[in-house]
Amino acid sequence: MIEVRALVKAFGLKPVLRGLDFSVQSGEFVALLGPNGAGKTTFLRILATLSRPKMGEVRIDGYRLPQQAAEVRRRLGVVSHQPLLYGDLTAEENLRFYSRMYGVVDIQARIKEVLELVGLYPRRRDLVRSFSRGMQQRLAIGRAVLHQPQILLFDEPHTGLDQDAATMLDGVLRTIAAGGRTVVMTSHDLLRAARLADRVDILSKGVIAASIPGGDVDPVELSELYRQVTHD
Repeated sequence: MIEVRALVKAFGLKPVLRGLDFSVQSGEFVALLGPNGAGKTTFLRILATLSRPKMGEVRIDGYRLPQQAAEVRRRLGVVSHQPLLYGDLTAEENLRFYSRMYGVVDIQARIKEVLELVGLYPRRRDLVRSFSRGMQQRLAIGRAVLHQPQILLFDEPHTGLDQDAATMLDGVLRTIAAGGRTVVMTSHDLLRAARLADRVDILSKGVIAASIPGGDVDPVELSELYRQVTHD
């Protein structure tokens, strides 16, 4: 579903991605870990068609970037650090607005389905500005899945959430992944990300420095591997 070869990205004279290779199978959930400055957000922005690489090849569902970005965007749902929601609209009104943008069929039924998925149907008529950070993040995920994209990109979705909100978000992510979507998620929470994902890739010095299976991961082994590949 995602195929990246020899990807290079630099800002001025500062290299960020240094010949990165990366691939994700259809329906796979990959957690992308790494320290600040490793290039995680830069890489996700390239996959999301928001930034162009300097060199390398990127294919998503067979389409090349940046040449076929319009085709790729139809297949993507993206959740970034900004929820991209309108605070003076209700949850339902936000999703209706995006439904029209995406050309969603049977809008009202789909909105109800999405709000139930993210646990916000009882709050559907409340203004988004009254929502907690966790509720806004869940609604942002609802916005991202509204048009039923094949691929979902999550950039640090747990940032700023308390423990209860983060646990609830975990449940939403598991439900989405169980539906067969392809997911790439960046995170600083090593153990949480590893237990959600099918695979963990560690980005360091602009390349994938290590890759291990996700799921029931030993926290000590994960921390030691992370320390080795990001500090050596």
